[in-house]
Amino acid sequence: MIDVVEIQKILPHRPPFLLVDRVTKLSEGESIEAFKNVTIQEPVFLGHFPGHPIYPGVMIIEGMAQAGGILAFKSVDKATQEEAKEKVVYFMSIDKAKFRSPVRPGDRLEYHLKVIKHRGDIWVLDGKALVDGKVVAQAELKAMIVDK
Repeated sequence: MIDVVEIQKILPHRPPFLLVDRVTKLSEGESIEAFKNVTIQEPVFLGHFPGHPIYPGVMIIEGMAQAGGILAFKSVDKATQEEAKEKVVYFMSIDKAKFRSPVRPGDRLEYHLKVIKHRGDIWVLDGKALVDGKVVAQAELKAMIVDK
């Protein structure tokens, strides 16, 4: 298990744009499971939508990507992990994105990602976001680890 303090040592993101609270499972080079507790305190709910708060799909995809970044950084050798402080993960593409059900305050948004392909600094991931075991969003993410 990786808590939010350790996550902040891996990812450059900070609140309110750090969208992973904890990693619950990690199989280096293969898969990751992580989650974010969605609360009414999220700044995005001020405008999306007043009186009818829905967590934006773009934030769900970003959370999946952040979990994928943790997977990528934790999957490289230890020497490269030390260099990770000078690296960042960039999106290359988002394909096959589908949004199946709205995410609301009070939901625990789980991210499940599996490696489809990894070659060099490029990662292709199959991502799913779930609430209460039900898929609420999915996408295929392609990312690259680059120098800051």
